[in-house]
Amino acid sequence: MTTEQTQQEKREEKRKRDLAHKVREDFLARQRERKHLERGWQINMNFVSGNQYCDVSPAGELEQEDPAFYWQSRRCFNHIAPTLDTRLAHLAKVRPALTVRAFSDSEEDLKTARLSSSILQSAKNRIELDRVIARATLWSETCGTAFYKIVWNFDDGNVIGTDETGHSLKEGDVNVVAVSPFEIYPDSLAAEDLGEVKSLIHAKAVPVSEIKEKFGVELPGREIGEFSLVPYSSASGWKRPADGDFRPEADGREILIERYTRPSGEYPQGRLEIVAGDTLLYEGPLPYLNGDRGARVLPFVRQTCIELAGSFFGGSVVDRMIPLQRAYNAVRNRKHEFLNRLTSGVIAVEDGSVDAEEIAEDGLYPGKVLVYRQGSKEPHFLDCGSLPAEFEAEEERISNEFILFSGMSEISRNSSNPTHVTSATGLQLLLDQDTARMQMSVESIERAVKETGKQILHLYKQFAATKRLIKMTGVGGETELHYFSASDVSADDVEFDTQYEKTPEQIKEETLALLSSGLLGEEGALTEEVRLKILDSLGYGSFEAARGISKLHLRKAEKENVRLLSEELEADDYDDHKLHITEHTRALLSGGEEDQAVKARIAKHIASHRAKS
Repeated sequence: MTTEQTQQEKREEKRKRDLAHKVREDFLARQRERKHLERGWQINMNFVSGNQYCDVSPAGELEQEDPAFYWQSRRCFNHIAPTLDTRLAHLAKVRPALTVRAFSDSEEDLKTARLSSSILQSAKNRIELDRVIARATLWSETCGTAFYKIVWNFDDGNVIGTDETGHSLKEGDVNVVAVSPFEIYPDSLAAEDLGEVKSLIHAKAVPVSEIKEKFGVELPGREIGEFSLVPYSSASGWKRPADGDFRPEADGREILIERYTRPSGEYPQGRLEIVAGDTLLYEGPLPYLNGDRGARVLPFVRQTCIELAGSFFGGSVVDRMIPLQRAYNAVRNRKHEFLNRLTSGVIAVEDGSVDAEEIAEDGLYPGKVLVYRQGSKEPHFLDCGSLPAEFEAEEERISNEFILFSGMSEISRNSSNPTHVTSATGLQLLLDQDTARMQMSVESIERAVKETGKQILHLYKQFAATKRLIKMTGVGGETELHYFSASDVSADDVEFDTQYEKTPEQIKEETLALLSSGLLGEEGALTEEVRLKILDSLGYGSFEAARGISKLHLRKAEKENVRLLSEELEADDYDDHKLHITEHTRALLSGGEEDQAVKARIAKHIASHRAKS
């Protein structure tokens, strides 16, 4: 090795050390800038969990509040947790599904939209996207903001071969994870959207064994705070190896810093730098073509509970309810202290008349023989009066303000009906009002899921080079197996739509409304097929007695549709020809078959039913 090569390697090593130091200092600066926000999120989490006697000290640290007197009652009457549970239950009902609509009715657009919808549905089931959305929604409702990280995992998917060392090579697949706001550090806290952020840091504490497995770099471990991302022995800055804050590698952790930078004049493809400790683990362009028209954007999606003007991180209903919760706890505890005085009493004793220590220990229990000094006044209970009416008024006022601040009425939160509305329509209108109050949160979830779906398709477009097998549901309801590759996927020429799953109660209500209006019948009479579907929607589809023999005829017709794909069939004399004709006509009109010979066989079979009916 020449001297010039050695000097060049030293310069390269120094450049990497300087870059690692620069990224780390950038992370520490952003961490200090938003420290007050983190403390607010920690207070929210404590109040939700029931630890409601904590606050931020003047030094900016989280601390427990001490009682003014040792005898003061400090119980928590948590109204925040059930309100949060109710909001999460409402938001789970309006969770959007990922579907794709074609821009035109051309065969190519329809095929692309159908394939893209099936890819999204398959990815949703594989990664359990509903659980990811639920976790992100819990973070956004508690702290105000949550994020989705959409990445391509090369160690996932089917095995396609082996490398030279014998390790399995996999085709890779999309992975979506919910990320808490504690791990996200934007370059500007005043940015109102991810589109306004030029660079973003994702930092989290990971085991050093994981860093060694992914990057091949062995680092000493440390004990690091879960949310503050600061070593426990140093709350003010970064710990150096010489400080002795290291633990064995097996259970040590290190802060993994990923800094994403948008494309610019200096870096047309963007920039990704990954640092752990003092080591630069990776540097290069943004890895994903996950934006519109193949652009490279940040692989994150932002979701908020309440949008705040001029703020990157959103607000939460928990923020609004904390002052009320403090006041409510104070009122209830003072009320209980007053009731304790009424029941236990405050004993007045003349000095020297009795054994004060015995009275303090045993009190004046029923049946007690009290001996006091002759000539002195006997011990007695002080008159504490009656419970002031202001306690009840204040408690009721705060309870009503909980409804105002949280957006959850008593009918949703407490399952009570203070309005005395008895009609189903009126009760549904009251529930709809609660949903309307959460419209900002609902729209944020909808936008986040739409953007997540787009990025999922973009990643398949980029990395699905080889043919992949996917299960698709045909127009007629049949399960079909299809192969697709990157050229078959499009996320630019389609429009994303959202569908909301209805609850069984809503389906029953709508079915009864349609039935009473006469829209389900033909000239006032219900067909056998419609009658069976109504029974299914009302929950009686599992009863064979309710279905009768008609269900058997429908099953026979479905099997005949499969046989008609390859052979001709004649109608049987014992068939219910009306039901068979309806089922065969549906298969004929579904559009799932383009073979004219198959259509001709189905039409001939229908004609045989008509001839025998």
